[in-house]
Amino acid sequence: MNLADLNKVALAMVTPGKGILAADESSGTIKKRFDAIGVESTEETRRDYREMLLRSQEAMSKYISGVILYDETIWQNAKDGTPLVKLIEQSGAIPGIKVDEGTQALPNCPGELITAGLDKLAERLKKYYERGARFAKWRAVIDIGAHIPTMTAIHVNAHALARYAALCQAAQIVPIVEPEVLMDGDHDIDRCFEVTQHVLDKTFQELRVQRVALEGMILKPNMAISGKKSAKRSPVEEVAEKTIRLLKACVPAAVPGIAFLSGGQSDEEATAHLNAMNRIGGLPSTLPWRLTFSYGRALQAAPQKAWSGRPENAAAGQRAFIHRARMNALASKGEWETGLEKKVA
Repeated sequence: MNLADLNKVALAMVTPGKGILAADESSGTIKKRFDAIGVESTEETRRDYREMLLRSQEAMSKYISGVILYDETIWQNAKDGTPLVKLIEQSGAIPGIKVDEGTQALPNCPGELITAGLDKLAERLKKYYERGARFAKWRAVIDIGAHIPTMTAIHVNAHALARYAALCQAAQIVPIVEPEVLMDGDHDIDRCFEVTQHVLDKTFQELRVQRVALEGMILKPNMAISGKKSAKRSPVEEVAEKTIRLLKACVPAAVPGIAFLSGGQSDEEATAHLNAMNRIGGLPSTLPWRLTFSYGRALQAAPQKAWSGRPENAAAGQRAFIHRARMNALASKGEWETGLEKKVA
């Protein structure tokens, strides 16, 4: 493992003013997104849609540092035969790959999940590296509910995340470590804070046990935020302040950067929260790590709607993508404000 090279890639992924596009929806997830806009999900429509995003030159070259791809996408070529991986590289961004194989029920823990995909991961990583991937992503899912999460679920998911990260670094690939505490419940922000603290503490404990070099990884956590069904919604400032407090308590300074997931927040919510956190950090930042975005839906909902599967709408789809990418890029520097949302690209 060449740690200097891994660190260089990790730092490039959190370049100030840039963030990561999560275009790694599974075939099932993208089908749901396409159903919502009335587009049939075929290998070709999925390719056309992602090609449209990757050819948004302004967004890709100015605001996007890396793109997380799905297994199908990393092997696809654009309409003109150019590998999609090459389109990413040509824009100056880094290609990445989601390597987990989704979740399954966790034995003896009703209602809890474990992420699959460690079997043969070493061989898969080798092939992805040859194809151009320089970072990977693995998502662990922790739900909050009555009597959950259990320590069992937190432990096994943290262990799997650390094993994945160690395998990535051995393959000269930067791991994005994503322990996601879901915001689906009716819990308040303090319950989310408490659970996320347990999850992050356990994850970093496991990373150390498995000798993962923290300088060669990126953390992709949830924010401290109340559940979607909670009667008590927390204001933007509280989410930002509590998330920063949580990270300071749990995340070692050796980690180069933190790229948040949007986790079901609306586009503007995700942008506002990131912006408020970077304002707390100050400019130049007093925080030990760079804070940016690794958003999927919060970057893509608008372009999907504008595109709606029609080739003649590609330019409108790209404009919507450029706008969202720019808003989040500004938020990653603490320079976003609501008024800018009205000035659509």
